[in-house]
Amino acid sequence: MIFDTHAHYDDEQFDVDRENLLREIFSAGIGNIVNVGANMVTSRQSIALAKAYPEIYAAVGVHPSDIDCLNEEAYKELREMAAQEKVVAIGEIGLDYYWDKEPEVQAAQREAFKRQLALAREVKLPIIVHSRDAAKDTMDILAAEEPVENPGIIHCYSYSVEQAREYVKMGYYIGVGGVVTFKNAKALKQVVEEIPLERIVIETDCPYLTPEPNRGKRNASLYLPYVVEKIAEIKGLTDAEVEDITFANAKKVYGL
Repeated sequence: MIFDTHAHYDDEQFDVDRENLLREIFSAGIGNIVNVGANMVTSRQSIALAKAYPEIYAAVGVHPSDIDCLNEEAYKELREMAAQEKVVAIGEIGLDYYWDKEPEVQAAQREAFKRQLALAREVKLPIIVHSRDAAKDTMDILAAEEPVENPGIIHCYSYSVEQAREYVKMGYYIGVGGVVTFKNAKALKQVVEEIPLERIVIETDCPYLTPEPNRGKRNASLYLPYVVEKIAEIKGLTDAEVEDITFANAKKVYGL
């Protein structure tokens, strides 16, 4: 059985067939999904999905590119949402310097990241970290801040093996999705080879980052067997072994 640790089934790309698709997914060997918020609206929608489907859990948080919505009222609501029964993480939070290159915007992202880290510590939930083109600042903040008891996941990991090792030492899990199947994903394949499978979790980030051979199509948890197969190939294991270990990892990181 497979655990999709990071999905966005609230996305409008699923409006046409969400219910039928999710029914198909849960009949096809996907045991659980964490639907991850990116702003206040999608955090609420993630909770609604978790309430509607026994197999779905929710994460609530504000993506670095959406931090304009954060104010004291929003932080209060995030705290209230985090207390709900099926909310298992604060995320996705972090830094994204790919889209936002202005120094003052990046500074605001760092502040929002630290504030949401503090919230995670307060509510005792793991975090789901989004980091793009911000390797040093992400590591510096996570290393400097008082750690969350059960740290969480570095989502859609895209940095070096050396940094992955440091995150593992800090207690984080490495999120691996469709990118590992891409021909040009040499760095991520090396990370998968070097990092213990006991510190890897599987994710889609759907509707984005669809694995080969379906790259270019809308992503969904149905395609995760391609990710499992590639990890198994790299690790010299069976698909079943990868499924079992990563499923157990996901349950552990989310406290399920």
